[in-house]
Amino acid sequence: MVDALGPFRHPALFYRGDSAYLDGVVPFVLDGLDRGEPVAVAVPGRNLLLLEKALEDRVHEVRLTDMCRVGRNPGAILPSVLLAFAGEHAGPVRVVAEPMWGDRTGAEYPACVLHEALINNALVGRDLAVLCPYDIAALPPPVLADAERTHPEVWGPAGPFTSSRFDPEGVRAEFMRPLVPPPAAVERRFDIAQLASLRGFAEIWAARHGLRRPRRDDFTLAIAELTTNSVLYGGGAGVLRLWAEEHQVVGEVTDAGTITEPLAGRIPPTATTLGGRGLLLVNRLADLVRTYWVPGRTTTRVHFSC
Repeated sequence: MVDALGPFRHPALFYRGDSAYLDGVVPFVLDGLDRGEPVAVAVPGRNLLLLEKALEDRVHEVRLTDMCRVGRNPGAILPSVLLAFAGEHAGPVRVVAEPMWGDRTGAEYPACVLHEALINNALVGRDLAVLCPYDIAALPPPVLADAERTHPEVWGPAGPFTSSRFDPEGVRAEFMRPLVPPPAAVERRFDIAQLASLRGFAEIWAARHGLRRPRRDDFTLAIAELTTNSVLYGGGAGVLRLWAEEHQVVGEVTDAGTITEPLAGRIPPTATTLGGRGLLLVNRLADLVRTYWVPGRTTTRVHFSC
C-alpha cells in the first residue's frame, strides 16, 4: 500500500475498527517520514489520539490537527489544511485527511462529497498524496459508494484496488443541487446604498438569536463579505435572508451573478491578484458553506453554530 507515491495521489482507506485504521494509516505516515517527506494528519479527535499513541517517539515529526475543528466546514479543508501544508514545503508531502465521520449532518454531507470531488482537480500535478480514511462500520453504503466515485483508488480490507466508479465530474454535477428553501426568514433586498446598514442589522439579529461573540463578529463579517461580493460581482444588488435553526443561525445571499470557477473560495489567490479573497474568508469563518449557481443566479448559504 505504501509504494513510492508519484505526483498527486488520492486514495481512500476503508477501515473497520481501530486496528485496521492504524494498519492503514501508520505505515503511510512512517513511510513518508522515512523518505524525508513532511507529513500532516487531520482526523477527528478520537482517531488523533489513537495515532498519537501508535506513532510513539515519531509523533513529534508529524503535524497533528483535529479535523472536527479545522474541517468543520468542508469548504475550508482544501485551503486551510491541504494547500496550507503543501505550500510550506518545496518537495513531496503527505497528508492524512478524514473529512467524513458518523456525526456529520445531512446538510454537511453534500459539502463533504463536493470537497472530495473538487480536490482531484485542484491538486492535480502537485507532488502530494492525500489519504482519506472512511469508517465502513459507521458510514452507510451510499457514503462508501460516493467515496469510490471521488477517489481513483481504494485501500480496502481485501487490499488496494482501482475504483471503477471514479467520476468526480459526475459527482460535482449530481451534488450541485438547488438548496432547500429556508423556513420563514427575515428578508432584506440591498444594493450599494444598504451595505453599511446591513452589517449592523445582521449583528443585532444574530445577537437576538443567541450567537455570542466572537462568533457573532465572524457571522457579521461573513454576511458583509457576501453582500459586498453581490454588489461588486453579482449585478450590483441582491437579497439577504436570515433565519434560525436548532443551535444555529443561517444567512443566505442571492444575486444575479454566475460563478464560473467551481474552486472559487477554495484556492487562495496570488499575492498580486486583486480581489478573490472574500469567499475564501467566508469558508474559513463559517461552520458550513453551501453554494448553488445557475447562469444568472448564485445563492450562498452560511451556517454558524450558537
